[in-house]
Amino acid sequence: MTVSEYAAKFEDLCRFTLHYNTLAAEEDKCVKFENGLKPDIKQLIGFSEIRNFPMLVNKSRICDKD
Repeated sequence: MTVSEYAAKFEDLCRFTLHYNTLAAEEDKCVKFENGLKPDIKQLIGFSEIRNFPMLVNKSRICDKD
């Protein structure tokens, strides 16, 4: 599964969980998303500690394309 496909599926499933739909849970959402990434992408992204979900998804897509 590509990062784009994973992000779409992740967002689709997040709508069922009230916790991840709040601004206060942005960091938790990012951590949860990172944990589902492929190990090589997770390693590259994890060091950045990105806690803005749209930015995290974008950076992950860039890593996936490379």
